[in-house]
Amino acid sequence: MSGTTTAAAALRRRTAGAGANRWVVLVVLCVSLLLVAVDATVLHVAVPAVTEDLKPGGMELLWIVDVYPLVCASLLILFGTLGDRIGRRRVLLLGYALFGVASGLAALADSAQVLIVARALLGVGGAMIMPATLSILRQVFPDRRERALAIGIWSAVAAVGAAIGPLLGGFLLEHFWWGSVFLVNIPLMLVSLPVGRVLLPESKGDGKGPWDVVGALMAAAGLFGVVLGVKRLGSGESLGSLLTVPSLVVGAALLVAFVRRQRRRTYPLVDLKMFARPAFSTSVGCIVLAMLALVGLELIAAQYLQLVLGLSPLETGLRLLPLTFAAMAAGLAGARMLRRFGPRRMVCAGFCLTAFAVVLLTALGRTDDCALMLSGFVLLGFGLETTLFGAYESMLSEAPQEQAGGAAAIGETSYQLGAGIGIALLGTVMNAAYAPGLSGVPGVPASASASAGHSLGEAYEVAAQLGGSAGAALRHAARDAFVHGLHVTLLVSAGLLLLGAAMALRLPRVMQCEPEQVELPAPRDAADSRVSV
Repeated sequence: MSGTTTAAAALRRRTAGAGANRWVVLVVLCVSLLLVAVDATVLHVAVPAVTEDLKPGGMELLWIVDVYPLVCASLLILFGTLGDRIGRRRVLLLGYALFGVASGLAALADSAQVLIVARALLGVGGAMIMPATLSILRQVFPDRRERALAIGIWSAVAAVGAAIGPLLGGFLLEHFWWGSVFLVNIPLMLVSLPVGRVLLPESKGDGKGPWDVVGALMAAAGLFGVVLGVKRLGSGESLGSLLTVPSLVVGAALLVAFVRRQRRRTYPLVDLKMFARPAFSTSVGCIVLAMLALVGLELIAAQYLQLVLGLSPLETGLRLLPLTFAAMAAGLAGARMLRRFGPRRMVCAGFCLTAFAVVLLTALGRTDDCALMLSGFVLLGFGLETTLFGAYESMLSEAPQEQAGGAAAIGETSYQLGAGIGIALLGTVMNAAYAPGLSGVPGVPASASASAGHSLGEAYEVAAQLGGSAGAALRHAARDAFVHGLHVTLLVSAGLLLLGAAMALRLPRVMQCEPEQVELPAPRDAADSRVSV
């Protein structure tokens, strides 16, 4: 009896403390988000060192880089809805522990296979952490005005994490071995676990009905197949590839079956009725379109800075920093803008500003124009973060509190899918505009032109092998073709962004700021905690 009383008292203290210390809770959540965001990009600069040390094959290297985001995106819905069932704080703390263990395994990996397994486990931990941070944030900030400010800070931290990943990785590689990019996670997780256990409140959904295990596995497998297929398309695989098409078809079929299953169930894993709400479905669509435009552009911009302008990786990262700083500013100012302009005008204006920035960047050429690039990146970062902030806040506020984990998982999954589709779509547009510019270069054999048409990096290698006037002509033509392809891709991105602006007109005009009533999670019988197979 005394143990039950003590547990109940601890639960009341944690829940009550969430109101008094909610900003401290936000700090804890942001630290965990920062780790996940950094880990998504920190490995990119370490790939050459990993390749030299572990000697992975081409397919193994691809899995080392891609398995983390692939696993993470696939499991977001599973762990988001599981948090609604067993407790979001519990899932978050388990994610902390797994992330720390997997980081140690990755740092000490002595083979490519061990590193792939470790990166997959990091993806599982990330999938536990990401939706839990947003759903707990939804719980501890019931007032929408304060929640908007908290989401702004949360999104600014995400932008910082994505930007400092390559910079942190580059710094660590200059002083330590490649495993240090993973090892830095461990002390932070050792601090986050006890602090999170003491400060974070526990919250659950209404607990009605069993948790749909089969549905969760169907969603995970379906998303794995779709994301894998999209990533393979983004890496240059054709639709005729033996792995790409089956992945897309099987993944899409499983997702369709998952949707049909959820519609038939009395207590669905994900309440699809949320999509009947215009604000929710529109917000999800805006997140997909915004990420679709951003990620492909960032990839192409990095190639432009390094291969056309000849900047080093560190100089490239520094050139992209203004975009991150502008995104941080938009996140911090987002709550005030949302209250003043409302979701509709804010998201629509963000899309339009981003489209203007993209069109402005079409003036970039073969020579370095720092002022134009700075202006374009600042406008791009501010506009895109304004869009994402307004969409995320509207989506999370529109979802019922008991479905906060599932809603957060849907938002994060949309983010990941938009990023993957963006790389595939804009990469395809870029290649279609780039390759024709290399046909018929004087003195260059047709076979060499065909090889150079795969990418600008490959064109430089072919040009070096040819040498002489033919090599110089091919190098010159490849740069011109890449810049032309960049301009075409930017214009396509602008069109997608304007489509997003039109979609945003379905969002609410005014931000509703009535505070919500927060109830303590009620104890449930053992029968209510059962799972369904």
